[in-house]
Amino acid sequence: MNFKRLFFHLSNFVLIFFLLLLILFLNSFLTIRFDFLQNSIVFTLFLSLLGSILFLIFSKKILKSLLTSDESLKNSIKNTLHELNIPTSTIKINTQLLKKNISDEKTLQRVERIEKANESLFELYKNMEYEFQKVLENIDKEEFYLLESINKTLDKFEDIKKDTKIDLNLKDLSLYSDYKGFLIVLDNLISNAIKYNDKKNPYIKIELNENILSIFNKGEKIDAKNLMLVFDRFFQEDSSNIGHGIGLAVVKEYCDRNRVAININNIEDGVKISLNLKNIVKQA
Repeated sequence: MNFKRLFFHLSNFVLIFFLLLLILFLNSFLTIRFDFLQNSIVFTLFLSLLGSILFLIFSKKILKSLLTSDESLKNSIKNTLHELNIPTSTIKINTQLLKKNISDEKTLQRVERIEKANESLFELYKNMEYEFQKVLENIDKEEFYLLESINKTLDKFEDIKKDTKIDLNLKDLSLYSDYKGFLIVLDNLISNAIKYNDKKNPYIKIELNENILSIFNKGEKIDAKNLMLVFDRFFQEDSSNIGHGIGLAVVKEYCDRNRVAININNIEDGVKISLNLKNIVKQA
């Protein structure tokens, strides 16, 4: 918010400065070319200064109104996001309780579909919260550690990864970037790796090799013609899967903003996504 105020004032002063320069130039030109009187120049400068002062007074009032509206919008968005979080948490708790007391297979499947839909809704909520934060607030960079971030993300998926075998081949790495954004990147990539894994023998491998973080999941490959489209908003290769389709777009935006190269490839019997972290590695 302070940045907007500063930018507004700087824009005003720059505009006034160039306006005064233009007036001085025109007066000098008219004096030399048409013998304008010195008094005319002084009077013109006086009017210019008076106009500039009035302009600053009115622009300050406009700025105050804009900042008030901006703050009101910011609070409304925060409140709305908070209200969205409450029902998703309630649904999660109640579906977990229901599953413990249901023996009928068909009813259990229906509850699990509700649970999956709620997980997608919660993921959408997190992405929306981050998107609004990027627009309305300054996102500060901070130091954090790769291994801790990955373990924190895996803990979130403890309930849904179930029988998925996960191999970690990592050394710890100190990073300096937008920490919350990085966690959202990991959330989306690991969530997709679990969701689109092989149903019979689910397997994920997460490894780090020379600052390149790779996440491999065993399962169906992505159609070659769609490899460049997966980062587009709302793209979804299989329409039968539940999902909102903006997760990888958020990942790509983070990577572009922080100069993290991202690649997705079909390899062997699955899909691998690689992130080159060299530009966010904390320098000693």
